[in-house]
Amino acid sequence: MTISRHNFNDIAAGKADAKSKREAPFSLRLSFKERAALKKMAGDMPLGAYIKAVLFDGATPGVRRSTPKVSDPEALGRVLGALGSSRLSQNVNQLAKAVNTGTLPVTPETEAELKEACRAIAEMRADLMRALTDRGPS
Repeated sequence: MTISRHNFNDIAAGKADAKSKREAPFSLRLSFKERAALKKMAGDMPLGAYIKAVLFDGATPGVRRSTPKVSDPEALGRVLGALGSSRLSQNVNQLAKAVNTGTLPVTPETEAELKEACRAIAEMRADLMRALTDRGPS
């Protein structure tokens, strides 16, 4: 039998580590109209981050967007359209199975098709990265 080095009664009573306690959150009641107006003003910022920025002169250290901003919706539309109309995932899965079982014949045609698939995937990736950056199309 081992003797524990923790005093569980003190821990349960809240005497263990007073430094680890967080401050109680601050609540603010808003009407539906007030909240809607705040959300509109916040744009794509989280509401709490927007309120802090307004209260503390725009200082928003560590604020992250909850969803990425799409700066090029046309590029994103091209990527989604290409993914939707292609059978890329099924084809790559079939190739992986064939490689794993050793049944993929390596011919110049197969190599050309694989290179074309890699080029198409790289192109879609580039379009997607452009669409999801704040810099816009490059």
